Amino acid sequence: MTGRASGTRRPEWPRGDRAKAAAKLMAAWVALLWLLELADVASGHALDRFGIVPRTPSELADVVPASFVHFGFAHVAANSVPLLVLGFLAALGGIRRFLAVCAAVVVADGLGVWLVSPSDTNTAGASGLIFGLFGFLLVSGFVERRPLGVLAGVLVAAVWGGSLLAGLAPTQSGISWQGHLIGLAAGAAAAFAFRRRGRTRIPAA
Repeated sequence: MTGRASGTRRPEWPRGDRAKAAAKLMAAWVALLWLLELADVASGHALDRFGIVPRTPSELADVVPASFVHFGFAHVAANSVPLLVLGFLAALGGIRRFLAVCAAVVVADGLGVWLVSPSDTNTAGASGLIFGLFGFLLVSGFVERRPLGVLAGVLVAAVWGGSLLAGLAPTQSGISWQGHLIGLAAGAAAAFAFRRRGRTRIPAA
């Protein structure tokens, strides 16, 4: 007996549960950043050494930690809301995929900063990841041909585009525009690398 059957797919959470999981994850992520900054201040800014100093071999170990360290409460406060919102929207597409996208952006951005940032600088903060999530959300809906994804990208661009893209200006002092640009490019690339594929059908006997 022959026939055709749908390929197996992993069960997905209901949308309500996925939204709750995304919200909890991002709330915990942002809370961690604040706890780390509290520890940094309490230790006399001992955690600042986990920022990335370019082209120093030992600093490659700080490529990932640098995304969780900030230079003061104003710095972490400025990153908290965009990270919370953009991270939540990106995580709605699946927690595992979201974590894979974040890992790819953080590593690519950190390595890029290590390679191209000016000498005698120390770069840290979640802004590279924020730009990566921004790029991911802008591109993923078009890549996957999902109307809701396209709408989300348009809304994100309308709300955050002006303020975020201003961070790409090389004229701003004290801002790693290189890290922002690399993060944006890494997020857009991640939209292709981690795109969700449509359901396939396979023959079954």
